[in-house]
Amino acid sequence: MSANKKTEAMTFEEADSSSDEDVKNNESKDKSEHEEEEDDDDDDDDEDMKSEDSEESYSDVYKGTEELQVEFEGRAPIDPDAEGISQLLQRLFPRAQINCNQLAQLLIAQNFVGSVICQCLDDGPESETDDNMVEDDTIFGITSVLNLTAKKEKPVIEQLCKYLLERAEKHATKQVHKQLRELLDNEQSHVGFLINERFINIPAQISVPLLQNLHQEIEAAKAKKMKFNFDTLLLLVKFHRNAAKKSTSDEDQYTNAEEELLVERSKFSFEFTVDAECDAGLADESPRAKKGVLKPYRKLLALEAKQLPQLIIDIQGFINGE
Repeated sequence: MSANKKTEAMTFEEADSSSDEDVKNNESKDKSEHEEEEDDDDDDDDEDMKSEDSEESYSDVYKGTEELQVEFEGRAPIDPDAEGISQLLQRLFPRAQINCNQLAQLLIAQNFVGSVICQCLDDGPESETDDNMVEDDTIFGITSVLNLTAKKEKPVIEQLCKYLLERAEKHATKQVHKQLRELLDNEQSHVGFLINERFINIPAQISVPLLQNLHQEIEAAKAKKMKFNFDTLLLLVKFHRNAAKKSTSDEDQYTNAEEELLVERSKFSFEFTVDAECDAGLADESPRAKKGVLKPYRKLLALEAKQLPQLIIDIQGFINGE
């Protein structure tokens, strides 16, 4: 965390403190004026006391506006990250019969590919103010890929593939369902499951270096004859749709903004609602969705793996409005 960002955070805290002092001074002034008026009008005394109590209640509730300054970094996942990664996966697969803990362990085991987003901590004494506001071990996101073909015998991969095929059978066209089944059954052409999960308030710009790094790591793994030579990448994206009216796909709100572009680049896709499976505090990350206006959906995309470098370039342009 840079020094100037620490200064900003401290400034906000000081502003809050001075605001509290002003409230206290105003309360003392009100109390003094109230005491002077006691001898003049006993009937007004009760009303003044009620007003004063009300002001004190509001001053207790209001804590001012506080801005949290945090810098992030990407690094290889490690064993202590398992719980944080699992929680991110549970948001992607709400109440699904998928062991997200085992899935997290698989991602950590291949620590030569993939990155997690964590807080960038300084060792300096000034870092204490902001660092105490965020858990040091919080995992804010993960970008990685799993080989569904090479790991198909793993129980959690079987669960994942079953989940995707069951949703395709129910919600996709017959052609798309057939395409997905053929992809997952083909042992010659490997399929990767791309994971691009992060907290909702982290800007889309962070996705570019994470995806660039992932591509470089995949290429390095392929050079070592490791099983990362994918023909197709599957990506499950999160979005919300207005349930109050008949809306079009142009009005869909994607949790990760860059994934809207990937929808247009996919070979095929299908979508399904997870409204029934979502808890208000788990997978449903939209405030308006909690009020019943927006419904949570998932969309499975099939992407050409060889197009990943160009997709990253396109994402960068999309984010920059080019």
